[in-house]
Amino acid sequence: MSGLRISLAVAFSMAMFSLGYADWLRFRGPNGSGVSQQTDATPSQWGPDQNVAWKLDLPGAGVSSPVVVGNRVFVTCYSGYGLDRENPGDLSKLKRHLICVDATTGKIDWQVAVDSTQPEDPYSGIGVTAHGYASHTPVSDGERVYTFFGKSGVHAFDLEGNRLWQQSVGAGSDDRRWGSSSSPILHENRLIVTASAESRSLVALDKTTGKQLWKQETDGLSNVWGTPILTTTDGRTDLVLGVPYEFWGMNPETGKLRWFAQAIDSDQYSSSVVEADGVLYGIEGRSGGSVAVRVGGKGDVSESHTVWSGNDTGRFGSPLVVNGRIYYFSNGVANCIRAEDGSSVFKGRLPSAGGSRQSDRANPGNTGRPVIGGGTRGRGGFGGGFGAMDYASAVAADGKIYFLKGDGTTHVLKAGDKFELIASNQLTESSESFGGTPAVSDGRLFIRSDKRLYCVSE
Repeated sequence: MSGLRISLAVAFSMAMFSLGYADWLRFRGPNGSGVSQQTDATPSQWGPDQNVAWKLDLPGAGVSSPVVVGNRVFVTCYSGYGLDRENPGDLSKLKRHLICVDATTGKIDWQVAVDSTQPEDPYSGIGVTAHGYASHTPVSDGERVYTFFGKSGVHAFDLEGNRLWQQSVGAGSDDRRWGSSSSPILHENRLIVTASAESRSLVALDKTTGKQLWKQETDGLSNVWGTPILTTTDGRTDLVLGVPYEFWGMNPETGKLRWFAQAIDSDQYSSSVVEADGVLYGIEGRSGGSVAVRVGGKGDVSESHTVWSGNDTGRFGSPLVVNGRIYYFSNGVANCIRAEDGSSVFKGRLPSAGGSRQSDRANPGNTGRPVIGGGTRGRGGFGGGFGAMDYASAVAADGKIYFLKGDGTTHVLKAGDKFELIASNQLTESSESFGGTPAVSDGRLFIRSDKRLYCVSE
């Protein structure tokens, strides 16, 4: 019995250590906010030979984001097909990979491969060629890690790489055949998957067995590539998702719609909504659109719950809310608006890689000077595709805002009410594309490209 007690105590301690140590268990960390809850100092400057603790060659490309569970980093990628636009290869050889990496050493602990379910979307056009076939970020409850690979289904593994279950959530395609990218999230015993392309549905699976608990289908999920969040008001938890023209609040136990609000006038929703202090924020649309909506309610809450709306322009990156300010990045400009009313705080032109910062006309007295971390502009894109698009969302840690561009430049700003650019850093001098949002844990940034996973730390 004493041996059993010791074993149980060790297991319990390891589980508590894992859950306490990790703080980045899903896309954009805590509830998709992009804001680190840790107080560890994070680096401001880095380059190929500065503050890079390690770098790891990956077996394939991808734009999914890393997640951190204890001292493990998980990241997905794909191989075998679709790495060169001129010569995509044999579609039947497409594989997805889940890689588990030791966060301290950068060594691979284990990796698994998943065969593709055919027919897959071909590597053509302007969608799949831009982001590839590994665009969904994994999610973990500290005991298991869950991946979504589109038509190839949802897969669950324990932290040692043992396969637990797999489940299909559809094998369809969106009308444009742009692929899919929405990441799964967890709520209590449910793994919730946005299968917008695969079956125009939201699906909840039992996280232990993979059994389907509920499924809600609607054409309103067409052209959705964002990831849901969870909100709580009046003791009730809502599952919230940005869709074309509207925000939806659903019952996470059934998937049924509780409320909706008119949001942004766009026929597609590529980013994710964020919540702060009981208010939802979204910035989306090629022609521009921003909105703030109070959470909760019943039925159409457009008039009663809309706080403000504006014309701010976003595309793929999700907004970031820190201390009552909303930060977003578009067309080479860092923008900050007030969360309370959407009014402008500042706009600041970001330097191109290797260049210098232009003056901030909104704040001419600003004296912050950028430090270029070294290296040359990455001219990535997946094998001659459409170049390095800015898919990553901004994250916040240690009083700083980090914005990773597709060419590998990370702009670091001071979180505040004026434009203060601390540094503009390059990780590599090689040609790589960076599409995943960085993960933050224990004072480190984990950044993935189409070729490598990096750990940035002082």
